[in-house]
Amino acid sequence: MPGGEFLLPFVVTVLLLSITPGPGMLYIAAQTVGRGRNAGWFSALGTHLASYVHIIATAFGLSFFLEAVPVAYLALKIVGALFLFWMGIRFLLAEEISSGPESHSEPAMHFKALRESFVVEVTNPKSAVFFIAFLPQFTDQGAAYPVWLQIILLGVAANLFFSFAEAGCVIFADQIAGLFRKSRSAGRWMRRAAGSVLIALGANLLISER
Repeated sequence: MPGGEFLLPFVVTVLLLSITPGPGMLYIAAQTVGRGRNAGWFSALGTHLASYVHIIATAFGLSFFLEAVPVAYLALKIVGALFLFWMGIRFLLAEEISSGPESHSEPAMHFKALRESFVVEVTNPKSAVFFIAFLPQFTDQGAAYPVWLQIILLGVAANLFFSFAEAGCVIFADQIAGLFRKSRSAGRWMRRAAGSVLIALGANLLISER
């Protein structure tokens, strides 16, 4: 592992980043508000698992492809944004979907929340570029472990920090949403708000340069 001169700045930076609200937290909060606490937990789990894809890709140099080929970055960004748009529209139409003949069982809905958040995170080129830019800064060329292993270990540690913060986001969002869930009209507006957040996240991803 890197020495203390690398680890201490890494821990401090990760702690600061983990408590700073960002698109990931907004996404998980929207899932929690729109679908309930369990959906929020599975969304956080999906994001957590998907982050390992970016970490491994960074460790073995695959993510640098996005940096070197702008067209690939753009294509992934469009796919991620369209997926968020699609999810947001489904939230806006949640009443019609949930009352129709294709209503899903609760376990199936939880798996769906996990799958969707996994796809959202994997297709987010910003996350890939973040790990590319962030993790290598704290590696030590003179350490006993190779750089690729250092990146994986640092990535796992950072991902755990981020996931603890996301768990807090689920709890907080569920507490707020719980104040309104007993009201049918309030529930409808919460789903609309959740859908609007997802669409806004898609738009932000689409129009952002990096």
